[in-house]
Amino acid sequence: MTNIYLKRGKDESLRRFHPWVFSGAIHHFEEQPAEGDLVRVLTAEGEFIAVGHWQVGSIAVRVLSFVEEPIDDAFWRRRIQVALDARRSMGVADNPQNDTFRLVHGEGDNLPGLVIDIYGATAVVQAHSVGMHVVRQQVAQALKDVMGERLQNIFYKSETTLPFKAGLGQENGFLLGGSPDDVAMENGLRFHIDWLRGQKTGFFVDQRDNRSLLERYSAGRHVLNMFCYTGGFSVYAMRGGAALVHSVDSSAKAVDLVNANVELNFPGDTRHEAFAEDAFRFLQQMEQDAYDLIVLDPPAFAKHKDALRNALKGYTRLNLRAFEKIRPGGILFTFSCSQAVSKDQFRMAVFTAAAQSGRNVRILHQLHQPADHPINIYHPEGEYLKGLVLYVE
Repeated sequence: MTNIYLKRGKDESLRRFHPWVFSGAIHHFEEQPAEGDLVRVLTAEGEFIAVGHWQVGSIAVRVLSFVEEPIDDAFWRRRIQVALDARRSMGVADNPQNDTFRLVHGEGDNLPGLVIDIYGATAVVQAHSVGMHVVRQQVAQALKDVMGERLQNIFYKSETTLPFKAGLGQENGFLLGGSPDDVAMENGLRFHIDWLRGQKTGFFVDQRDNRSLLERYSAGRHVLNMFCYTGGFSVYAMRGGAALVHSVDSSAKAVDLVNANVELNFPGDTRHEAFAEDAFRFLQQMEQDAYDLIVLDPPAFAKHKDALRNALKGYTRLNLRAFEKIRPGGILFTFSCSQAVSKDQFRMAVFTAAAQSGRNVRILHQLHQPADHPINIYHPEGEYLKGLVLYVE
């Protein structure tokens, strides 16, 4: 294992247990590591401070441990067991009404670069670092050891999350099992999970609590679910007693999936209709006062800081359209999942839209990611999902 020496004074963030070492903090290597290698991180004075995965790029080391310990099979089993115990304490694991949850959330579970979502008897594993890709078989075995017979399939889905420059030739596929059964349960509702071709791991697990909140506001309302993807908010709105639910997504495949999920839970129900259309065009052309509950859950407008200015303009424009069209007394659920956008910046974009619309708007709820997407207190960058529930007079 190669030793990496930091520049003098560049160990301060690690002493505060921040799990990243930036390339600019490194003074020299004993020998050049390969991408994905385990490395020991030492201070300028030669004191051990961390061990982690090396990767070419701005974030050079993702820290696995701040104590000198072997990163072996027992390490992976122990970390995954701790993550599972935490989900049991949250009430999302071992729940007969819910077999859909995030088991490992990267830095939030002290496993930077690794995401594991559970869908019934299937785990979908996603690597966001070369190091986690290298140890994927070890992780899969530890996952099976911890989960036991409840886990029958492990699907590896990292084609789009790893740096293409690493030349890994990674392919999505099953590491264990191979069942075609793609139905999982969330809070008593069933969903088809497209882990083969879908976004992220196949489902937006991070909106579970916010979907439940929307259900409580849905009775008798005309609901518009923009950027609907799998239709999670739509299905919850229907169970909540919505009079009408319209789902909109630019992807025809997403529209097929939301229709399948509505049919899975409410066969033959005519309250729902889905449209494959551009969101901004749909909002521009829709009738005034047609909806009194609107959900805006767009994909990340800013995936890095360079796109921040245009992203904030996009959020303002999107929310302005909703404020202009929503029926008086309507409820707006609006979100940003862009890590580069802070809570204050998102709130200011929505404030600007409200002011431009001239409507009276009150904040009812401030929303965030659920407990199974924990934020490492030493890594505030892990707080990415933010949302507002607004009452519009």
